[in-house]
Amino acid sequence: MLANLQVEDVLFLDIETVPQAPSADKLDEIMQMLWEKKSRNFRLPDQTAADVYERAGIYAEFGRIICISVGFIRTKDPFTIRLKSFYNDDEKLLLTDFSAMLQKFSTSKKEAVLCAHNGKEFDFPYIARRMIVNSMVIPGLLDNAGKKPWEVRHLDTMDLWKFGDHKNFTSLELLATILGIESPKDDIDGSMVASVYWETGDIDRIVRYCERDVITIARILLRLMNLPGITDESIESVTGI
Repeated sequence: MLANLQVEDVLFLDIETVPQAPSADKLDEIMQMLWEKKSRNFRLPDQTAADVYERAGIYAEFGRIICISVGFIRTKDPFTIRLKSFYNDDEKLLLTDFSAMLQKFSTSKKEAVLCAHNGKEFDFPYIARRMIVNSMVIPGLLDNAGKKPWEVRHLDTMDLWKFGDHKNFTSLELLATILGIESPKDDIDGSMVASVYWETGDIDRIVRYCERDVITIARILLRLMNLPGITDESIESVTGI
């Protein structure tokens, strides 16, 4: 796909998720019971379901999205990335705004592509599942149901780095570091998002972290394509795409 890819057709994205409630005991009885069953798959013998509830955010059935950051590249000299973030305590409003933007982007770009790090395993299916939970229609660019593999317009920088090695997992931070790209983890990391959200409510801090990941994903793809990089001076935040 990279040989024929026009980088200006790529929408880079990253999501931040949190558990549905600040603690397991705040869930209703049915969801507490279901989390008890789910967490048996990974918790240690001396741990309770409540002890591992901070992991609930990575499961679309037990978590929700609080931020989606996106970016696209303008291939002028120098390359510029434009960023926009969707964030809201009301997940359906967030997803509605994101869906409208995605429809607009895919309409304006004949060969539109989504790109994320570990997106095929996490970001893309998570967004789709949460849209279904919120009784929404999944946008065509995100919906891969019934499509042949070559019809799915999804790129994954971790998948590209695997080169067919399916047992390999490389974090965004590690891949950026070995490619000489500034690490995005200069403040918080994914494990801290839930505590920042539920304990301090500092959504702006989470948005900044999410946007840094988007920038890093874009820089990695450009490096894999042997294209010019993006300088800090070539980063723009916009109110619309």
